[in-house]
Amino acid sequence: MTDLETLRSALREPPSEEFAAPDLGAIMTKGRRIRRRRRLATGAGGIAATVVTVLVIVGAVALKEPSPERRQLPPAASAPSSPSPMLPAPTVTGPPSPASPADAGPLGDVISLGTGGGDGREMVLYATPLDESVLPGVAFGLQIAYRNDDGTYEGLLGTNEFKGDDRSFGFHATDGGELIRGAFVPVFGYFAGPAARISSTVRGKPVEAKTATWSEDPTVVFFWFPASDVESSDVLTPLVAYDAKGQRLTK
Repeated sequence: MTDLETLRSALREPPSEEFAAPDLGAIMTKGRRIRRRRRLATGAGGIAATVVTVLVIVGAVALKEPSPERRQLPPAASAPSSPSPMLPAPTVTGPPSPASPADAGPLGDVISLGTGGGDGREMVLYATPLDESVLPGVAFGLQIAYRNDDGTYEGLLGTNEFKGDDRSFGFHATDGGELIRGAFVPVFGYFAGPAARISSTVRGKPVEAKTATWSEDPTVVFFWFPASDVESSDVLTPLVAYDAKGQRLTK
């Protein structure tokens, strides 16, 4: 007999012991327990995921929570729904310029500079009053202008102190040395103090400024350099002021 026939013969023989009938109820109960465990595990995972989600949300809220200063601002809902009109961005180009001669006439005497423009009009220097809230210590500035035949003035270049006191000791509002509307405006300014002479150097050569005492305050001295001596404020070395005895007033 071959091995295959032996196996078939053994399968045909009845078992020596009877197998008990399967307990269907126990099997179903056990199956339900397995399903419950799986559902519980799934539910626990869901709960864990929910907890993580809540923590992430809470964390996000914590990250996005505004600072105490921001919390004081009104809610966005209270803002007007219509957009506000766009305002032009402020531009700051430097210290406020002095009032134009058309708005404020000369303050004190008008000083002739001994030169004129191409049309023959005389060039003059004078003080103009200033009243700027951002410059509480500055009450006047300087103006170089043309004197018209009818007694009016056409401003060319104005300058003024832009910090501190306009009459504090020393040099103030130095400007000029440039072409404006075809006319050369000389380097000019003023000195607050008992200056009798003002000088400088251009490329090592000494130059002397012309001076005039302000009629409104004798402690203020206007000065300007002839164009033939100083063609630009950039070529000047530091200005030097001397008193009537020749003593140097500045370093």
